[in-house]
Amino acid sequence: MTGAAQTIIIPVSDLDKAKSVYAALLGVAPVVDEPYYVQYEVDGQKVGLDPNGHKKGMNAPVPYWTVPDVAAAIAGLVEAGAEVLQDATDVGGGMLVAMVKDADGNIVGLAQ
Repeated sequence: MTGAAQTIIIPVSDLDKAKSVYAALLGVAPVVDEPYYVQYEVDGQKVGLDPNGHKKGMNAPVPYWTVPDVAAAIAGLVEAGAEVLQDATDVGGGMLVAMVKDADGNIVGLAQ
């Protein structure tokens, strides 16, 4: 699998408080600011805040690896022993995302 972890999604319970903290940390305004997701971009790195992340099984920041084919990446990771946590989901604009867990329960995100 090729790609890079260009996005980190952080599960948050209070989006407004999290926005204040990450705006101060990153020193920029969000490029996406919706009630269901907030995203910042700094030097090509994307940092997202997901107020529903805990409900999806996220208990820590999750790196999202950019891959050319999310379905193929899922298949390869499952074959290697990963478990699908979230199958490929269209989150808008043609972007597909998915999450898998490794054998230790660490979550890895995939984005196409």
